[in-house]
Amino acid sequence: MSGRKGMLHYKKEIKQEAVRLVMEEHVTYATIAEKLNIRKADRIKAWVRMYRREGELSFHKPIGRPVKREGEEREIERLRMENALLKKFHAELRKVQLAQRNIGRSTTTKKNTK
Repeated sequence: MSGRKGMLHYKKEIKQEAVRLVMEEHVTYATIAEKLNIRKADRIKAWVRMYRREGELSFHKPIGRPVKREGEEREIERLRMENALLKKFHAELRKVQLAQRNIGRSTTTKKNTK
């Protein structure tokens, strides 16, 4: 549930009816709130303002924040895969560097005596 504790989400039918009563029948916000069991009359005022600004689409908006979990989970999985590949690459690079250090570095030198 999104929002504060105890916060109610009203169905779009109730919102549409409240806006219709305000726009067509010119009923007061307090009367509509009492009739439709809406806690605060200011909520109806906001619905009317949204309806005037955006039209019928204002009632079809999703509630709450957009879901990002799928994208975040994919990114986390990608980063884990990158880390695993980098660890493997670093281990192989370390092996190659150690092997190169041991080759060609001889502590003994041969003298040419002819």
